[in-house]
Amino acid sequence: MTAEITVKLTDPVEYQGKTYAELTLRKLKVRDLAATDLVDGEVRKGLALVASNAGVPVGVIEELTVADFERINREAMPLLGKQPAAILSAGGGESIPTSTP
Repeated sequence: MTAEITVKLTDPVEYQGKTYAELTLRKLKVRDLAATDLVDGEVRKGLALVASNAGVPVGVIEELTVADFERINREAMPLLGKQPAAILSAGGGESIPTSTP
């Protein structure tokens, strides 16, 4: 299994004066799971997980297009494992979580 992937964003994100044209995600660490405990709501948990894993502020992930967020989830799934995959796919399929399973 690869240790990390880089996903080029279809729509680069500008956040706090910095432009993000790609995000690099690595194998998940326990600290990434812990980041989900700091927020409420299924959608925010998924955002916090991706932000922690990519080493960017949650605000960067909040500014992604839905299409880029879904692609990141799909491409990063092999790095995640069962529990994080469930966090990202809660509410159905490859889309942003919208409800509690």
